[in-house]
Amino acid sequence: MCPNCRAFITTDDKICPYCQTEVGPRAVDRRTPRDAGGGLIPQARFTTVVIMLINFGLYIATVMYSSSGDFAPTGNSLIAFGGKYFPAIQAGQWWRLITAGFLHGGILHILMNMWVLFDLGAQVEEVCGTPRFLTMYLVSNITGFLASYEFSQYLSIGASAAIFGLIGGMIGVGVRDRTSYGQAIRRFFIRWAIYGLVLSLIPGIDIYAHIGGLAGGFVIGFLAGTPGYSAAIERVWRIAAGVMVAITGYAFVEMVTNLLRPS
Repeated sequence: MCPNCRAFITTDDKICPYCQTEVGPRAVDRRTPRDAGGGLIPQARFTTVVIMLINFGLYIATVMYSSSGDFAPTGNSLIAFGGKYFPAIQAGQWWRLITAGFLHGGILHILMNMWVLFDLGAQVEEVCGTPRFLTMYLVSNITGFLASYEFSQYLSIGASAAIFGLIGGMIGVGVRDRTSYGQAIRRFFIRWAIYGLVLSLIPGIDIYAHIGGLAGGFVIGFLAGTPGYSAAIERVWRIAAGVMVAITGYAFVEMVTNLLRPS
């Protein structure tokens, strides 16, 4: 699809035959096999798979830390690894609003979230590009748990806040894009959002984190849109993604420091 006029074109077209706009390769096509782990990770899902590996790694770590003999980490383990724990955040551990989004409470919990992320992440990265995808994911992770912190005092964890952020981000992209392409994106992901929010009414699910993530992702998606031909704008989103990755990395440093600190 031509990024300018949204007409359907072939993958061999270098110039759009309808609007004469030069068509460049997609970001996922420009990535070399070396960038994608020597070809072991599908290129279109590289960033998504990296996020999934972090989630699985922390899940295994929390299970081992629990020493409970099963595949469900204890509440104490999740708190120690940075779950959204109201008293700790009140005491100044703001980084829990970030680390909570990479923890899961059981095998079914993480498998369901990673299954959705595997498909959804690739779609968002292909449409929006890696910098926008990362910014959308990491910002909505924070806004999700910030909403949860404001409206719920229960322990909360999971990648679903950021996943709802990706859904909200694509709705934002669709609202910004006034073409039939944007309308199709908007309708498709609004259905996703409705289904997800209905399921969020199940007891034990943190609907506040989902709503906060959806809202945060929508704002980023609406502001970002899809990649264009302005090098300055693309640089802004690369910087934004870098800042969010740095903040997330710092949160993990705080998490490790807290783990190593005597009780």
